[in-house]
Amino acid sequence: MTWALDLDGVVWLAGRALPGAAEAVEALRRAGERVVFLTNNSGPLVAGHVKALADIGIACRPEDLVTSAQAAASLLAEHSRVAVIGDEGIREALAARAIEEVDAADKPEAVIVGRTLQLDYGALAAAATAVRGGTRFIATNADATFPTGRASGLLPGAGALVAFVATAAGRPAEVAGKPHEAMAALVGTRFGQLSVMVGDRPDTDGLFAKRVGARFGLVLSGVTQASDLPVDPTPDSVARDLAALVDDYLRRG
Repeated sequence: MTWALDLDGVVWLAGRALPGAAEAVEALRRAGERVVFLTNNSGPLVAGHVKALADIGIACRPEDLVTSAQAAASLLAEHSRVAVIGDEGIREALAARAIEEVDAADKPEAVIVGRTLQLDYGALAAAATAVRGGTRFIATNADATFPTGRASGLLPGAGALVAFVATAAGRPAEVAGKPHEAMAALVGTRFGQLSVMVGDRPDTDGLFAKRVGARFGLVLSGVTQASDLPVDPTPDSVARDLAALVDDYLRRG
């Protein structure tokens, strides 16, 4: 079986390990299960994700991680010219496909928008102008919020920036990350059939599980809380966190 784990809200919150997550991954691997990782967070480099996992005791090869930045890049032809609102993870994914980054005013073939903390009104305005003029509009993901586990709670996600450009341009984005087809196609090519998708969001992880024909394990350690239940789509299993979900699975045999 292949287990796909979301990162934010499942194995960590803002990079801080959730209790028992590393032990749960190790328990699955000892039981002969394959564990891979899917994230809608397009910001970090792949090496940054891999190091962050290693820092909390989870080994991950770069080829066992798929990001929404990679899914977005997969939608574009090699040597395309693209404007970017986002961080280095997007630029890395584009470079891997020999895609050139240009300014939004320089007649790009597409505009890609992902989450970034370095907001530039001028760049957002230029991106919206390009999209309004007919340039292809791709979002790494549409997650409205980003879980932190801190007093600040949920922070704005990529979807907030995507909404800015979409509202100003009067056009919706083509979304690449979970639960959409670009991510499903990339995951299928990389990993084959998924058995279980574990995540903290029914609207991304749950719908993605449904799209790829996997079981959906919902954990309540991120965005979704017990007070939000019931949710749609209905999870195949619900647990307080990854450790409890895996423990229940292994006890059932």
